[in-house]
Amino acid sequence: MASYPDIVKDGVWKNNIVLNQSLALCPLMAVTSSATNGLGLGLATTAVMIASNLLVSLGKNFISKAVRIPVNVIIIATLVTLTDFILNAWLHPLHKVLGLFIPLIVTNCAILGRVESFASRSALVPSVVDGAAMGFGFTWVLVLLGGIREVLGSGTLFANASLLIGESFSFMELTVIPEYRGLLLVILPPGGFLILGAMLGIKQKAEQIIAHRKQATPEPMAG
Repeated sequence: MASYPDIVKDGVWKNNIVLNQSLALCPLMAVTSSATNGLGLGLATTAVMIASNLLVSLGKNFISKAVRIPVNVIIIATLVTLTDFILNAWLHPLHKVLGLFIPLIVTNCAILGRVESFASRSALVPSVVDGAAMGFGFTWVLVLLGGIREVLGSGTLFANASLLIGESFSFMELTVIPEYRGLLLVILPPGGFLILGAMLGIKQKAEQIIAHRKQATPEPMAG
């Protein structure tokens, strides 16, 4: 079994849902017109991933392989429905903004993929760590992409955070570029794909630099 640091590194960076697996691009482009929207959807998805990994890991010894995938889908769908109800009850403004993309979390292949490839074969704690790492990896990409699009598109950052996710988050609301008219292309999906492409290029370049430095660093001599 992989160590916990490896599980975290895999979810956050090496096997990132968006930057490596290219999954969940539909909600990614639709929701990330602002950093606040990205944060809201990212946290909701993370909660579903952690809970689904936990439940599947707990029940892996009791669920027949013949019905494992349908049962996993039912578990994920139930958790997504509960998340939808909770957001509608306590964070209704955010629920209205995210709209259809909350129920569509159930169609996120990354969740079913991790449940099937990791949680159904691993112990409870590693499964929870994997769900949290994958969810955090998805969330930081949503927030970063949404933040870049929001700054370039409207000159703000985490706009309406106090309205959408609670008054305690009002400190996050920033006006980065005062009296800025904005760039419409960045807010639209084509602009999102352009920025995502730039992020993919930067990630690949960073990995190349890291790999080159590891090769250039001499291994310590044995005593």
